[in-house]
Amino acid sequence: MSANSADRLPRLEVVLVKAGRTKIRYTGELLADDGTRLAVRAPWAGSGVRDFGFVRFEPGDVFTEYYWRDRWYAVKEVRSGTGALKGWYCDVTRPALRTGSELVVEDLDLDLWCSADGSDVRRLDEDEFAESGLGDADPRAASAALAALDELESLARGGGFTALLA
Repeated sequence: MSANSADRLPRLEVVLVKAGRTKIRYTGELLADDGTRLAVRAPWAGSGVRDFGFVRFEPGDVFTEYYWRDRWYAVKEVRSGTGALKGWYCDVTRPALRTGSELVVEDLDLDLWCSADGSDVRRLDEDEFAESGLGDADPRAASAALAALDELESLARGGGFTALLA
């Protein structure tokens, strides 16, 4: 074993599934797994720059991602390559499932953005969620998804991400 291998964090493959298909797959460093919450750090996994108008994700950005086995969302702290906090991008998902070195998360279309200073909190993709048909196909999941988005918005407006992610 080399001296550097002791300092390396375990790798975890994150698989984001949407409507039964793999949307994206990437590898991150597993920072923690307490049996309920997992924390993963990964570089921006998209190709090139993704400009949403209110935030840009770009090569060099680092995401510290928090997933729960008992909550219907994931919270991703986004920092620039220089370490400056951009904000939090939150995905409404089914609870995360880890099997070995793979973490599978099902995206339910709803998202929330909260800027670093908390001045910009916005619900995203509610139209996609409505069009997804989840409300008819799985009313319990649709209800849990909407409740999760409400909870995320309340946390964002109350400055609660710091405590949630501590």
